[in-house]
Amino acid sequence: MSASKSVSPEAVETSTQRMLLQFEIEQFLYREARLLDERCFDEWLTLLSDDIHYWMPIRRTVTRDNIDLEFTKPGGMSYFDDNKTDLVLRIEKLATGFSWAEDPPSRTRHFVSNVEITALAGDEVTVNVAFHLYRSRLESLTDHFVGRREDTLRRVEGALRLCRRHIFCDHTIVRATNLSVLF
Repeated sequence: MSASKSVSPEAVETSTQRMLLQFEIEQFLYREARLLDERCFDEWLTLLSDDIHYWMPIRRTVTRDNIDLEFTKPGGMSYFDDNKTDLVLRIEKLATGFSWAEDPPSRTRHFVSNVEITALAGDEVTVNVAFHLYRSRLESLTDHFVGRREDTLRRVEGALRLCRRHIFCDHTIVRATNLSVLF
């Protein structure tokens, strides 16, 4: 019979805390997905920190020796490079009825998985998240956006807030008629 390994109380506490944090993050991301799918955009905005950076670079097909050029860099061309003011304006425009790209509104389903904590620093935690965003529009238009996100969450007054979302799509060509949905 082999001897069982001894686990220190500190390791158990750290492990338990990490599991609780993982669960809290996953619940935050599931709630966020539900709010977006239910078009509860004002409530979604409350999940964002005031200094949010919401960015989606353009992906290019490059050779192996130029792989560092596969995604555009911050400050360069991108599909989104938004702060909270930009996101608030996007939400307000949806509410006006003059957003032709979303009238009638898209039907979406956000799937998030493979949530992996990649960094902990003070009140912030960075997670790598796989996503699949399905959008149905009008009678027969459908779009699929698949990729990964690097999300940074910050604890503000005890609650998690999204302070950075970097969205990396797996595809290089966006075949959708518009990018009016939120990731």
